[in-house]
Amino acid sequence: AYGRQLGSFAAKGDFAGREIPMVFIRAPYIVKTGSHVEILAKTGGRIVAARQGNQLVTAFHPELTEDDRVIRYFLQMAAGAAERR
Repeated sequence: AYGRQLGSFAAKGDFAGREIPMVFIRAPYIVKTGSHVEILAKTGGRIVAARQGNQLVTAFHPELTEDDRVIRYFLQMAAGAAERR
């Protein structure tokens, strides 16, 4: 969706109710979701993060910023899944 390396960019966006930095590198985006999917982030009207059960997808690279909130969100998901087992 975001093309070649030269089409890469950084932006700020809302992720699960909090503004975070987002780095997009040759990233796809989500065109549509099913009924059990929670949309976590949109940029430019496009879905760039979503969750379904214990699966998390992002079109951006949260590991390329110093903000660790997406990583912490994922770790909380994993901890919750482990507790349910």
